[in-house]
Parts: sequence; structure tokens; C-alpha cells
Amino acid sequence: MIYPENFESKIGFHKIRELLEMQCISPLGRKHVEKICFESGHGKVQVLLKQSEEFRQILLSGKSFPNSGYFDLSAELKRIQLKGTYIEREMLFDLKTSLQTINSCLAFFNEAEEDLYPELIMLTEGLEPQDGLIRIIEGIVDDKGVIRDSASPALKEIRNKLHRKQLSIDGRIRKSMQDARKDGLTPENAEVTIRNGRMVIPVLASGKRQLKGFIHDESATGQTVFIEPTEVFDLNNEIRELENAERREIINILIGFTDKLRPQSESLFLAYDFLGMIDFIRARARLALMTNGIKPLLKPMPLFNWRNARHPLLYLSHKEQNKLVVPMDLELNKKDRILVISGPNAGGKSVCLKTAGLLQYMLQCGLLVPMDENSEAGIFKDIFLDIGDEQSLENDLSTYSSHLLNIKEFIKHGNMNSLFLIDEFGTGTEPHLGGAIAEAALHAMNERKAFGVITTHYANIKLMADNENGIINGAMLFDTKEMTPLYMLRTGKPGSSFAFEIARKTGFPEDVLAHAAAITGYSQMDFEKQLQELETEKMHLEKEKEKFGVADSFLAETIDKYEKLISELNDRKSDILENARKEAGDILSGANRLIEQTIKGIREAEAEREKTKELRGKLKDESEKITGDEGRGRTQKSEKRNLKSEINQKPETRNQEQQYLPGLPEKGDWVEIIQYGTTGEVISVKGKTATVLSGAVNIKVSLNGIKKIKAGKRQEGAIKKSKAYGNIMNDINQRAARFKPSIDLRGKRAIEALDELKSYLDDAILLSAKEVTILHGKGDGILRNVLREYLQTVEDVEHFGDAHVERGGQGITIVKLR
Repeated sequence: MIYPENFESKIGFHKIRELLEMQCISPLGRKHVEKICFESGHGKVQVLLKQSEEFRQILLSGKSFPNSGYFDLSAELKRIQLKGTYIEREMLFDLKTSLQTINSCLAFFNEAEEDLYPELIMLTEGLEPQDGLIRIIEGIVDDKGVIRDSASPALKEIRNKLHRKQLSIDGRIRKSMQDARKDGLTPENAEVTIRNGRMVIPVLASGKRQLKGFIHDESATGQTVFIEPTEVFDLNNEIRELENAERREIINILIGFTDKLRPQSESLFLAYDFLGMIDFIRARARLALMTNGIKPLLKPMPLFNWRNARHPLLYLSHKEQNKLVVPMDLELNKKDRILVISGPNAGGKSVCLKTAGLLQYMLQCGLLVPMDENSEAGIFKDIFLDIGDEQSLENDLSTYSSHLLNIKEFIKHGNMNSLFLIDEFGTGTEPHLGGAIAEAALHAMNERKAFGVITTHYANIKLMADNENGIINGAMLFDTKEMTPLYMLRTGKPGSSFAFEIARKTGFPEDVLAHAAAITGYSQMDFEKQLQELETEKMHLEKEKEKFGVADSFLAETIDKYEKLISELNDRKSDILENARKEAGDILSGANRLIEQTIKGIREAEAEREKTKELRGKLKDESEKITGDEGRGRTQKSEKRNLKSEINQKPETRNQEQQYLPGLPEKGDWVEIIQYGTTGEVISVKGKTATVLSGAVNIKVSLNGIKKIKAGKRQEGAIKKSKAYGNIMNDINQRAARFKPSIDLRGKRAIEALDELKSYLDDAILLSAKEVTILHGKGDGILRNVLREYLQTVEDVEHFGDAHVERGGQGITIVKLR
């Protein structure tokens, strides 16, 4: 049930309907837009949303889909159902064009993978391509819609005769024109013309009796008459008869074709219904692209769990003005079903209420809505709305009476599947009594387990929301420094109306405001002020908490990276030592062979002085080479020892400084992290992993990597911790300063691009970036494919895809990180 009857105009859906009609290509789609209605079945709404989302993906992919030839021949097909009737010649060409469009749509879905567009493919069931019908039509009309000479043998013969007669008459009348011009019977520069469908000669009125023929017309002044010469009169009559014969033959051709077309009417009606539905779904998808609409997770029960929802009409209006819309979060469930929004006038309360109503109505009409993809939406059976002034002189209704009638309907028909939306709840009468009635009505609707969003300034309604289960307060925030509304909705606390602040900003007299404050009581004003200050402080604390969370994440990931680096160095240590042993063995073997050769040479030379000197010189040279290699080997070993010493320096120092306690660490124990020499308190232990609070940072580490220590060593550990983390934080700051949320790889070779992307993603993951942009261009798509193949192998990549069409489409890849 939708209440009242003018719900769509009050909530703004009539403008959404107009936008949909503008996106349709043909009257076929616009007919479906006129019929669009609120659906309360979860399965039906799910199908409609999937259709819209699948076509949105088609548009985003840039694939070629038919966007012309959406002609509606349904009325013409109904007209020719009576035997003896025939399709109009003009309609025949539209029939061919529309059937070709239907065939192209069917071919698109037949060639697509079934899991890509399952709901759209389901629409094609029972439809067959009309290739045979199209071939028959092409045999009758050409690409310009003209009946072909070859449409029938009789038509071809008639047109051949007609052509010959026209050539004959053309020659004769031009000869008559030349003779009349020589005799001075025609006006200057006169030419043969047409009157009453016949070729005539313009002749001066003074010479009309000198040219034999029939007068068909004269000029406005009467100075020129148009005469058909006698010698062409009979030929013109024959041409007229042939033209009549041509028309009769064309009608016979169309009757024959219509007789073949009539038996296929039922399948054609289905085909045109499919074409109209495709046009309608395409319009829904195009509207989604305009408003950044998506398909949220749809639940079969009433609920709201919206993230960053935006009013689509306000979004489009602000977009034209290059302004941003402040999104809203809305969460209502079985526990908290009714939201009471309070706050300053012109602060956005009514916009929030309209946004909730319009988006829910759009959703249940099968339209994609502008909010985050991780949002959840439910299904309602009824939506009730009370907004604006409904006073009626004809029905003797005041503004307040109209509100009471609406609320009466809400209470009468409301249930756990209903959603009610009430703006300025309780206004229109004496505040004390109006507030009491509003409180009682709200209690009645809460008893019926209905869901709702209301706006109010009444303090008793705000107090009720704090005390009664099922109802929660919400506030529109206000900048007390700039004295301007922030248009941000925060749930949990009521909002202030800021009547005095707004009045003061408008230049209201201060003495009058002072008097009003005295009447109200300063305690009330202080309460309002404290309420806003608490909300402002809460926002500040949330931002600070978010900053610390980011720093914590950065630090944990950086520590993890250093652990991996140290582990890699330890793994390589054995390889380096093995290579060094092998190298030393080779050096020794070479030295032994050289000594043996030298001794052998001295013996063979029988101790000749010169030869012995020469061999000793060679031995010395080789010895120096070996010594150089060994020197390098010692240098390498020294470097390795230094590196190892640097890696293990803190553990060695630590073993001397700390006295470890026996047993595995448990929650509450003070421990030292072996790898970094830092100390902290164990706040949780899960399996073989412990979480250690070191300063303001939570560090996850293996139980094997920590040792229990005495609590008295905390101060020393804190000093060591600051030194250990100094380099880490410096590294984080440097990387964060250099990091940008996008990388441009256009024009680079695949290998270069991959190297840069790997390094870039390492930094992005280290810095806990949630989303990055890769600009690679379109081209032939080679670089795009290479980069995406690599992205599929990266575990920290949650999802990637093309950018919005308006922001680069397939030339840009958006990557979301875990």
C-alpha cells in the first residue's frame, strides 16, 4: 500500500519518471516507464534490480549494443489482423528496421556468456530471429523504403512502360517548348513545369490561342497561362493510367506480404514487447550511470543499512553547479526501527526524510540507487508519507486536520512491514497538546512494530526516543563557530534547533533575543549548547581514533615487512657460507696444482737457475692472485659478520640486560619482543600468536618470538623501544610523503610497467591504502591485460575493474586493496 495517492509527486518520483522517459529511445520503452510501479515481492524486486545492474555492466564495458531502430509496430500489426487489409508501405520499412534491431539484440545475448547477463538472457526465451521475414521484406523494399521493380513481374513491366512513356513525352514537350520560345509565345527564361500532375508549357496570355492544347492553370496576375500541348495530351493520359496500375500492383504486393505476415503476429507481439522491455531496462541503466546508482544487497525483510546514500535529484542538481552532496548513513533494524531526526531549520532534516522515502521507492520499482555497494536494503509492503501542507477549502480541512487524518491511516494500516515518513511531526496546533498527541501516535506505531523516519522540534518526542525501546534519536549537525548547518546526520543523540543562533545570524534585535532567553531560561540554552559541544567533541575523538588506527596499521605492516626481510637474510646466510666454502676449496685445489707443476718443472729443467727463477716468478704471481681472491673472500666474510652482528646486536645485548622468566607468556604478562628488543604487555593470546601492546601500538607476534620478563624492566624496555621504532617510523613517513593514489604507466613497455607497478603496490599495501588508480590507456589493450594478469596474483588485491565511463572507462583500472 502506498499512501497518499499523490505520494510520487510529494516524494519527487515524478521527476525520476521524467528522467527515465528522456533516456528511452522509443515509445516502446516510454510505455513501460508509464507502467512502472512499486513492487513488494522480494523475488520480483531482485529480478528487476539484476536486470538494471546487468545492463549497467553492458554500458560500462563499452560493448556495442543496438541503440537505433526501436520502432513500435504493435498497433499496425493489430490493424492488419482483419483479412483483406494490408500493411502500409511506409510501415514496411520500419518493420524491417525494427526486426533487424530485435535480431541484433538476440544475437548479442546468444553470443554472451550466460553467467554475465542471466536475467537479460532469460528475457530472450521463446524468441526466434526473424531472418526469413526480413529477407522477404528486403525483396520488396530497398534501403530507402522504395518498392523495388523486382517485387513482382507485373510491377516491373508496368514501370518499364511508364519509363518509356515518360521519355517519349519528355522529348515531345521539350520540342513544343522550343517552338513556342522561337515564336515568342513564352515569357523570358521560362521552362517546362508541372500542373495537376501533368507537364505543361508557360505561355503569355496574349499568345495562348496560337498554341494548341489544354489550359490547366494561369499565374496570379493572369499574364501567363500553363498549356498542355495537344500532341502530349494522350501520352499524359496513358502515363496516368500506368501510374494507377502501378499503385494497384503495389497494393497487391502488400496484400500478399500481409497474408504471410498475419500468421506470425503472435510471435511478433512478443518480439516487440521484448524490444520495449530492453529499451526500458537500458533507460534504467543509463539513469543509474547518471546518478551513480548501484545494486545494494537486498534482504527479504524490512531494514535499512545504507552507507553514503545520496538524494539522486539533489545530486544531479549539485553536479551541474559543481557542488558536492553530503551523503547520509541510515541504519534501522528490528532493535531500532524508528528514527527521530531533530536539528536546526534548513539543516537538512526534510532532505534526509525525502532521501529515505525516494530511494526506498526507487529500489522497489527496480531502479538502482546512489549509495555504497556494501549497503543493505530491505523490502516493505507499505510506505506512508505525511509531508507538506494538505489543507483543503473544498473538504473543510485545516493543515493540522490533514496531518491527523494521515496519521490515523498510518495507525490503522501500519504493521511490521510498513514504513512511515512524517515531516515536522506534531506541528500545526498548540505545542503542548500537539506534542502530546504526537507522542501518543508515535507510541501506537511503535507498538505495531512499524519502521519510520520522522522529523521534529518537540523536546518530548526527543525524550521519548531516548526512553522507549525501538526508537532512536538522530541529529542534523550544526557548526557553532561558523553558525551554518553541516547537513550531516548523526544517530544516537537528539539535535538542537539553534533558534537563537539562527535568529542572531539573520540580524534579529539583540534586546529581543535577550528577552526571549530570559523567558526560555538560561538552563535550557546551556543544555542545547552542551549537547552540540558533546557531539562536536565526539566527532573530533572519532577522527583522532581513525588517525591512530591508520598509524597502528602502518606500523604493524612495516614490522611484518622487516621480519620478512630478516628471515630472508637468515635463509640466505647458509647459501652464502656454502658458496664461500666451495670458492675456498677451488682456490686450494688450484694452488696445489700450481705447486705440483712448479716442482715438476724444476726437476725437468734440472735446476737451471734461469728456468727455476722463471717458475718461481709464476708461482709468486699466482700466489698474489690467490691472496687477492682470499682477501676479497675475507672482505665478504667480514661484511657478512658485520651484517649478522647488526641483525643480532639487540638480542645479544638483550640477553645480557634482561633476565627471562620461565613459561609461556599469558594475557597480562610483561614481555620482550626478541626481534626488536621492545617491551610491552600481552593483551590477548590466540593459538600460537600473541598481541602485545607496546606504547600506543598493538603488535601481533609469534609466541616463540617473545619472552616473559620482570615488570621492573618496563622503563628500560620503553627506552629501547623508542630507539627500535625510530627508523621504522622514519621509513613510514618518507614513503607516505612520496606516495600518490594513482600511477601513470602510459607509453611504457610491459616489463617496465610491471616493475613500476610491483613497487607501487608494495608501498600502497604497506601504507594501508584502500584504493589506487592505474592509468594505462586503451590502445590495443595489451598493457591493460598484462597489468590485470599480475593483479590477479596479488593476494592483497580484493577487486579491480574499469573506471566509470565518464572518468576514463577501459583506459583506467581501479584497484581496491584489502
